[in-house]
Amino acid sequence: MKKLLLITFLFCCSQISAQNIYKRTLKLMGSRFEVTVVAKDSLDANRSIDLAIQEITRIEKLISSWDPDSQTSEINNHAGLRPVNVDKELFDLIERCLKISEVTDGAFDISYASMDRIWKFDGSMKNMPSEDEIKNSVEKVGYKNIQLDKENSTVFLKKAGMKIGFGGIGKGYAADKAKSLLISKGVTAGIINASGDMNTWGKQPNGQEWKVAITNPYNKDKAFAVLPINDSAVVTSGDYEKFVTFNNVRYAHIIDPRTGYPSTGIISVTVFAPKAELADALATSVFVMGIEAGVNRIEQLPGIECIIIDVNGKVHTTGNIKID
Repeated sequence: MKKLLLITFLFCCSQISAQNIYKRTLKLMGSRFEVTVVAKDSLDANRSIDLAIQEITRIEKLISSWDPDSQTSEINNHAGLRPVNVDKELFDLIERCLKISEVTDGAFDISYASMDRIWKFDGSMKNMPSEDEIKNSVEKVGYKNIQLDKENSTVFLKKAGMKIGFGGIGKGYAADKAKSLLISKGVTAGIINASGDMNTWGKQPNGQEWKVAITNPYNKDKAFAVLPINDSAVVTSGDYEKFVTFNNVRYAHIIDPRTGYPSTGIISVTVFAPKAELADALATSVFVMGIEAGVNRIEQLPGIECIIIDVNGKVHTTGNIKID
């Protein structure tokens, strides 16, 4: 579910009304984060960036499956045994995840964490796993086995050995929460870049919209499109560095949680959506669903667009995307 950094923001550092762009890059949630804010001075900017970092750190503690003391770990540790009471925030996030699973016909599934890691994308694989190995690898995966009790705010994984993880949505959610917090504190504009899961608000100090450069996956030094983005999120999922090839078929590192087979036919997917959480989940989902089904499904969702680049370098877009 890992997202590769295929998109960058282009902005001008002009000064208007004593406003400037300030940014800080650091490692959070095991990934590279860059927090950018528009502020009157460095003191004001650093205060705002510190708030964003605190919020992202809080989210990580809530959803981390690596932290043995997190509520997510408690849910996993009691799979097949009993429901676990969780904070409303985590309950609501899981509930939204299940709705996205429904919308994507299971292409997005937080129970992917139950999957056996039989595929290797580090160059060490010499043979494909057997059909039985692939089938068995997803035996415990299935969002329909995640049981929610809203009245008691409990989560129950029905099968012993099941696990949930937020690798396909967590950084997008953290970006959304950091953005919301900074807006509530009066920060007029900025970008939360969560390792390629990007959320923007406001405008640059020169009055122009933020612009996103979609990188050509066949040439990372060049962009094939530069698009304005206004108070919304953009996420790219790609396989240009992590894939294996067997029998002349290129298998991406993004695995279909329904079948256990890696995705094929697509090299990158970029999704534009009102929230990074949703864009994050849908970028992976489209990869899994394939070009035709992915474009058709995105076009049914209001306010969401996508750009797909297939393994032959052909660009596919939803109807409202215009690329010169």
